[in-house]
Amino acid sequence: MKLRKPGKPKPRENAQTRFSTCAKPLVDEAIQRAARLDENADELHKLRVALRRLRTLLWAWRPLLDREKVAVERAYLKRAGMAAGSARDWDIALQLLGEDADKSAPVGERMRAARAEACERARATLAATGLKPALREMLHTMNRELNTAHERVPVKRFARERVRAAQRALTKRARRAKRAKRDDYAAWHDVRKAAKQLRYLLEFFAADLPRREVKRLKSLKKLQKRFGALNDAVSVTHLVDAHREVFADAASRDVTLAALARTRKRRMRRARKLIGA
Repeated sequence: MKLRKPGKPKPRENAQTRFSTCAKPLVDEAIQRAARLDENADELHKLRVALRRLRTLLWAWRPLLDREKVAVERAYLKRAGMAAGSARDWDIALQLLGEDADKSAPVGERMRAARAEACERARATLAATGLKPALREMLHTMNRELNTAHERVPVKRFARERVRAAQRALTKRARRAKRAKRDDYAAWHDVRKAAKQLRYLLEFFAADLPRREVKRLKSLKKLQKRFGALNDAVSVTHLVDAHREVFADAASRDVTLAALARTRKRRMRRARKLIGA
């Protein structure tokens, strides 16, 4: 029997090569989502998530990249995400106030009209930013810098270090939120962002981390959900207050704001309970 010659051993993946493995699918997804905005309004939200994951990816690889370039790219991704998020806020408002909006047809109609306008502005803004070439260039630039690095960093070690850094950030922000005043929603929003960042990292590096680390995804998703519910109530309150024209009169607006205040307090209690505050 003729023995087969052993093939060349596959090169071991390192942190530099892993970046492209994680980033390219997200860049491709964001470009595809942006191209389909006219077909499905929900694509705006999915685009926003893809851009948020890319921002986390750049934060994770920041120690191996030029920090100034990373800051510029993350700022760009944030602006693009905010453009996509404006329409999403109206979606949340319609969900949260759907029952009240249905009772008063003009309010619901005005809110849906405002949402349509926000979608159109988002599409125009994203078209003006040149999202597709910008993302392609970002991926090319970052890959080139990583691939020309002299030292190769083992991906497992890199994963542990970046996950620990994200965990420290979450712990620090949770402590700050516990000390914050009850109406300091910025502190609570920071907890949500830190939890989301840690969650994304665990998903990026799931194959490189101990199983006990990956199991934390469940608790992080729960935290993200509760703090996200609180953030939704706060965001809708600001949105309603800034667009009083959607209401027929001041009385109906005040009733809605009062209902939102009760929802906000209830969700705040649930969020605080989750971190022992």
